[in-house]
Amino acid sequence: MTIPEQNAPVHTAGAAEESRPSLSALLLDPSFWADWASVVGLVGLVIVFGISQPVFLSIANLQALLLAAAILVVLSIGQTFVVATAGIDLSLAAAVMLGAIILGLVDAAGYGIFLACVLAVAATSAVGFLNGALITAGRIPDFVVTLGTLSGVTGLGLILSGGEPIMVGSTFLLRLASGSFGPFGYPVWVAISAVLVAHIALYHTRFGVHLLATGGQVESASALGIRTNRVKIAAYTISGFCAGIAALLLVARIGSAEPQINTSLLLNSVAAVVLGGVSLFGGRASILGPAIGALMLTALVNGLTLLSVSAFYQPLAVGAIVVLAALIMRYQK
Repeated sequence: MTIPEQNAPVHTAGAAEESRPSLSALLLDPSFWADWASVVGLVGLVIVFGISQPVFLSIANLQALLLAAAILVVLSIGQTFVVATAGIDLSLAAAVMLGAIILGLVDAAGYGIFLACVLAVAATSAVGFLNGALITAGRIPDFVVTLGTLSGVTGLGLILSGGEPIMVGSTFLLRLASGSFGPFGYPVWVAISAVLVAHIALYHTRFGVHLLATGGQVESASALGIRTNRVKIAAYTISGFCAGIAALLLVARIGSAEPQINTSLLLNSVAAVVLGGVSLFGGRASILGPAIGALMLTALVNGLTLLSVSAFYQPLAVGAIVVLAALIMRYQK
């Protein structure tokens, strides 16, 4: 048996160093851009808008940007859980509208803002549960089910409100919208808390393992004893719950419950998930990625507004970035 020389580890270390990709090779690797698209995009936007419009980097504008992004961050988290199961929730924006309407009606009836908030979140969670139950029990494609609930929930919201906005003058919601703790407003802390809780649920619980397994290969997950139907129902219920939290933040921000669907909430939630590197085919997901993607989309709109770019061009810019991110995702490892 040959005894290795003392300098053998040196050669091994050198070989390991040679196997590491160089910076240029890393930058030319499409999978790198697929994994870091949202981060690179956000940094790029900050640099470009910071140079072209210095007010973009002002403390006041950054705080306003974070407040505006809070709702989208919460919605993108809910959409992430659904997309992780290889599904999609098209009813998110309608659920937000329904939650806002129920909050306004219950508060206007004099039952108190606490009960109003609870019932609003319960209603949107019920919408999510209904989506999951119809998809699993009825074996109906998620696109068809959530498209149907999008229409049905929209009609229900219009019937309940009579098509008229409902003013909400709650002191609690006013403090939620305008108050702050430390450097961030309360809505930002709500979004940060949602990110932390969702990250723990996805990566440090059995449910998270089952969720990713279900999205990766539902037949294999079922063979392993995972109750995939329950996992899917839970994912859509979480999406509905997040829609309810977003409804509270939205009503607090504008001071009323509007019986109108903000379609940009739905489109941007999907866009943030794509930018965050979540696989649209399921089985691969993160929480921080979509949150950064939501910040990126909000920064894009904010920067274009500061540059006096017409609002008609802003959806075009968002769409172009999302399509580019989808193309890059083909190279994910």
